[in-house]
Amino acid sequence: MPSMTGKQALAHMLVAEGLEYIFGNPGTSETPFLDVLQDYPQLKYIQALQEGTAVGMADGYARATGKPAFANIHIAGGLANGISALYNAHRGGTPLILTAGNSDTRMHLADPVLTGDLVQMTAQYTKWSAEILHASDIPVAVRRAFKEAKTPPTGPVFLSFPWDTMDDLADVDITPSSTGYYRIRPDTDAIAQASKLLAQADNPVIVVGDRVAQSGAMSQIVGLVERLGAKVYAESYSEVNFPTSHRLYAGILNLNNPATAKQLAGADVVLAVGANVFNSFLYVETPFLNSATKLIHLDSSHKEVEKIYATEVGILADPVAGAAELTDALGQDMSASAKEAAATRAATYADERRRSDERYQDRLKDLMGRSPMAVEEMMLELAKACPPDVIVADEAITSRPALNRAFKFDEPGSFYGIRGGALGWAMPGALGVKLANPDRPVLAIVGDGASLYTIQALWTAARYNIPVVYAICNNQAYRILKVNMDIYLQRMLEDKERESEYVGMNFENPLNISAIAQGMGVSAEKVEDPKELGPALQRAFASGKPALIDVSIDGSL
Repeated sequence: MPSMTGKQALAHMLVAEGLEYIFGNPGTSETPFLDVLQDYPQLKYIQALQEGTAVGMADGYARATGKPAFANIHIAGGLANGISALYNAHRGGTPLILTAGNSDTRMHLADPVLTGDLVQMTAQYTKWSAEILHASDIPVAVRRAFKEAKTPPTGPVFLSFPWDTMDDLADVDITPSSTGYYRIRPDTDAIAQASKLLAQADNPVIVVGDRVAQSGAMSQIVGLVERLGAKVYAESYSEVNFPTSHRLYAGILNLNNPATAKQLAGADVVLAVGANVFNSFLYVETPFLNSATKLIHLDSSHKEVEKIYATEVGILADPVAGAAELTDALGQDMSASAKEAAATRAATYADERRRSDERYQDRLKDLMGRSPMAVEEMMLELAKACPPDVIVADEAITSRPALNRAFKFDEPGSFYGIRGGALGWAMPGALGVKLANPDRPVLAIVGDGASLYTIQALWTAARYNIPVVYAICNNQAYRILKVNMDIYLQRMLEDKERESEYVGMNFENPLNISAIAQGMGVSAEKVEDPKELGPALQRAFASGKPALIDVSIDGSL
């Protein structure tokens, strides 16, 4: 076995894993690693100005490539800055290896400045968290980290590298993690029971989640849906889990609203695939599923099956394999009358979808031409002016419903959104998505408040000429907080009289985000007239450089 320093072993392992980018915010505790990188030019270091930006870029890159990404940030103080982005990766299941340097182990009894228990800081938001104390252990740790990150259910891991570990010499074996084979087939008895329930159902409903997209199961889900003639809801939609223009797609469930229970109330069988059933942010007293509804849950995450709701059939399997086998079983189990009923259901739901779309188009007519611009008009103008192969990175927050109405996301990999809820994903996440898709245009649609959490990403975009176009939904407020304040007063407290002053929710000093972008080297312009938005977007894409459009929109409730 070759003898080398710990820092060399780490670099060799990253090369062996086929890594192209290191997303980092450098600090002194990472000095040994930063030193060795100049000897490995195939490892491209993408510099961020804040730790959350580095982790956000890695998150976007990992999601867009489907492979583990690697981020390196700074000891305890810097790691704390990156934990909000790590939380998003944890909640969403992003395969990501987060690393940080730590103080020399010979100093630990002296309680050195900036040090801390980095493993404890990250353990609750990772699949595995460890500090590597011996240079000889670095290849084993890195190999395990990549394996853990990419094994379904995927997720982030953390490794801490003390200074002396990086400089120590050791004999090491540089062998990367093996190719994973994760198409786990379902139990045949479980498929048989699920097929029997669904074949006999009068009103089946399918609920999809992000692990559908992560496993690449969209086409299998479409086939299953069409066989059943079932309405489809998304429990989450941070990636393309189902084509949004499909006639049986009914939208994203609002899991903070008790009215959602009414949407599911008529279902005698609910099939959840790759979904968390159901996680809310606000307390909702009414269960989303009633006791008469039978739940079937097909998932690669055993922790999510029967986590909250009683489950008739739990199926632990890869969504691709599970959905395909369930569709085949239904082909055998559905009687002629059941197939006819499925066709009738599908026609009925398609007609409901058509009429809903027509009502929305009628409402749009009243919103056009307003000043300030209605967000619905903003999204329509963006959708009309976008290149056909655009990828959208979304953190539009309260502007998202209008985005979802204006754009069609029918192709896997054409949409990525924030997941986990910690604001600040899209500014850096879009850069990671673009690095993973250099030949496709990327449009990041971001709320003004959300953009400020990681606005430093604009500097990185300019530094490396990563040509993402940003469209900022500038409503001069944390509008989501206003929405939730109204829910709190009117629904939770049932107080119809009290009028909130929305303390701390308005940006009384206007945010000139276009000026901030220009200060970081990114071309930017401010748009107030809807007629100017399409041409501005076309100019931005044509420039071949990062650009930002600061769009003034109506933020009234």
